[in-house]
Amino acid sequence: MIIDAHQHYWEIGRFDTDWLQIPEHRKICRDYRPEHLKPLIEAAGVSKTIFVQTQHDLDENRWALQFAAQNDWICGVVGWIDLVSPECEAQLAEFRTNPKFVGVRHITQGEPDDDFIVRSDVQRGLKVLQKHKVPFDVLFYVKHLKHAATLGRDLPELPMVIDHLAKPKIKEQRFDDWEPNFRAAAKFPNMHCKLSGMITEADWVHWKPDDLRRYVDVALECFGPKRLMYGSDWPVCELAGSYQQQFDALRFCLSQLSDAERQEIYCGTAQRFYGV
Repeated sequence: MIIDAHQHYWEIGRFDTDWLQIPEHRKICRDYRPEHLKPLIEAAGVSKTIFVQTQHDLDENRWALQFAAQNDWICGVVGWIDLVSPECEAQLAEFRTNPKFVGVRHITQGEPDDDFIVRSDVQRGLKVLQKHKVPFDVLFYVKHLKHAATLGRDLPELPMVIDHLAKPKIKEQRFDDWEPNFRAAAKFPNMHCKLSGMITEADWVHWKPDDLRRYVDVALECFGPKRLMYGSDWPVCELAGSYQQQFDALRFCLSQLSDAERQEIYCGTAQRFYGV
């Protein structure tokens, strides 16, 4: 079985899609729904997917959970709750009753405060997730990655996963500003990482699979297959390549692993982490 542990849907006009209006994003400025993804995962041999939020809006959770109810191959929804709200726990309680609600994410990379994730009010919300053992997706840019080890230390019972390797500057082939903090985060056993979102951090026009290999190698060395999981980041990946192209690129980077190691990355880790 292969689980795509990171994909999105949106409909223009349903929620806030202003970010799709900027010129470099117009290629993906259209509706993306389950019927658009299904033939792509079938062609790649992917069995199940996990939807990940794009909105700070409880209604998106409800909308995505409807898709999950209608499509058994959508095995999980990573939604959103307001971590700083006094109603945080009550919001979580509404969605935890649904077995396909498997985690929470906040778009930390979009916050004007680079230290948002370690603020005391946000930490209170994260402790609610820890109390209920609801996994948290960590969406960082490289500049935020210094906080990952702090999260791992201060919230040792909260399962966390770094989305997209924290978006290293693959186009520039930079490691100096990313690798030390990435390695520090990996020292905490509750911290995991998604091998996702890499081709959109590379040169959108001229990238090749080998551009990703060293970043994947560092992730393998730091986290090992049992704390890594595959994610397509579809349809965002279409800015740089097709679903099949991103899938094949990761397969190339993992070609030296054993079948058992690849099975962890493609299935086992996501099953354990999200409980799907």
